[in-house]
Amino acid sequence: MTPKKKGRPKIDNPMKIRFSVRLDDETYSRLNEFCMKHNILKADAVRQGLEMLMNSEDYK
Repeated sequence: MTPKKKGRPKIDNPMKIRFSVRLDDETYSRLNEFCMKHNILKADAVRQGLEMLMNSEDYK
């Protein structure tokens, strides 16, 4: 019997790319407030925002 591996399980689409962005104080504060209100991570909010932008008719 082999011992179980420790650590997180593998996922289908790993997030291996790190990206940074500079924000002014007001934008960062608004992002923080949004995330606290909706109980989501800032990274998730940015990902959702990008998806909405890229799926919008203006983008296509």
